[in-house]
Amino acid sequence: MTTQQKLIATVAMTLACTGIAISQRAPGGPAQPSEFDSHYSLGPDSLPRDGVPKGEVKGPFTLASKAWPGTEHKYWVYVPAQYDGSRDVSLMVFQDGNVYVNPTGPYRAPNVLDNLIYRGDIPVMIGVLIDPGVFSADQKTNRNDEYMAQDDRYSKVIIDEVLPAVSKDYKISRDPDRHGIAGWSAGAHAAFTVAWQRSDYFHKLMTGIGAFADIQGSAGYTYPEKVLASEKKPIRIFMVDGRNDTRSDQKGKDGKATEYDAHRDFFLQNVRLMEALQKKGYDINYSWGMGVHSHNQGGMMLPEMLRWIWRDAPLSLDPKDSTERSFRKAAK
Repeated sequence: MTTQQKLIATVAMTLACTGIAISQRAPGGPAQPSEFDSHYSLGPDSLPRDGVPKGEVKGPFTLASKAWPGTEHKYWVYVPAQYDGSRDVSLMVFQDGNVYVNPTGPYRAPNVLDNLIYRGDIPVMIGVLIDPGVFSADQKTNRNDEYMAQDDRYSKVIIDEVLPAVSKDYKISRDPDRHGIAGWSAGAHAAFTVAWQRSDYFHKLMTGIGAFADIQGSAGYTYPEKVLASEKKPIRIFMVDGRNDTRSDQKGKDGKATEYDAHRDFFLQNVRLMEALQKKGYDINYSWGMGVHSHNQGGMMLPEMLRWIWRDAPLSLDPKDSTERSFRKAAK
């Protein structure tokens, strides 16, 4: 089995664990195949482009966790072609890293970063793509417990464990304005929790089909109230969800329809969180599409989301500044 085949197999396993299927419904969504998701497809910014220097994806690396004893995390590092180590660069962290790094997957983040960095749409940045932890003893995933927790353990995985290991090899800015974090589904809850708890470290945030709901007793639906009750944090956020995301019209183990539960309505809870963030005055953008609980809309939107959250990169208006009007070439 080739490296790419192994990666695709890993992605398929992760999607099976998360309840997400590309172009397929999650429980409670419309019948398969999704007529809604068929309208979302990747654009040119998500595909390899002639003449664009390609960054390098290194890994996967494996790191034992102290925050979650008995588990280990696999991660990849995207190094842009323009990186030469002469100056510090920005940082973008993705949850469910194997889904983002998959060259035939729904996001193809390395392609997106290649294209946007080359054109100067976003700053030069290191990408860190992290998988949820697995238990070393039996390789069972710890995804739901990690991603849906609202304590500080997963923040420690990111900030105290993985990023120090990456920073040994790459010069990453310490400025939180130059740090972004992203995730989809339960990974969106995890990314929000990290940015919420450690806004001293992350000022940029992207979420898609966010699991801000009651999942196995978790309390993601409480974040709107926490936002309204807390002082505004210096976070910029772009949210994506579909109107056909999980709406709590699910069936129980007996096959019978369960009663509607607003705490389990993903789309409702994403809208509630957006409204709370707006009311509090956050710098927020959002897109409510027609998708189900899948990656299709988010994959299509990834380039635009990155452009928007990184829109405050330094800009020269000097008409004689040829560097400002040039593509970013690969480092020599």
